[in-house]
Amino acid sequence: QVQLVESGGDWVQPGGSLRLSCAASGFTLRNYALNWYRQAPGKERELVARINNLGVGTSYLDSVKGRFIISRDDAKNTAYLQMNSLKPEDTAVYYCQTIIRSAGYWGQGTQVTVSS
Repeated sequence: QVQLVESGGDWVQPGGSLRLSCAASGFTLRNYALNWYRQAPGKERELVARINNLGVGTSYLDSVKGRFIISRDDAKNTAYLQMNSLKPEDTAVYYCQTIIRSAGYWGQGTQVTVSS
């Protein structure tokens, strides 16, 4: 059974950092691309970062470039999103997602709140 479980969301002040984790089970994460999305209240879900199945190709939403880093630990079958220099506009529920044989799988999400 394919499962993705996010963790690491929290409240943080502007300028702070958080590291989100996405633990995968039921499949081998390194064989598939992994995406981090976020959804803020009243807004559409948007793609924040992606890492390809080789683990060396990454891409980012323009507004997070230079601040967020996506990575993967194949031994732990877990992906991460390191978020630095957080801004209030980064406040959202963050989801990890992968596509396996044309089927999309999502985690339950983790809340990130950036405010003073």
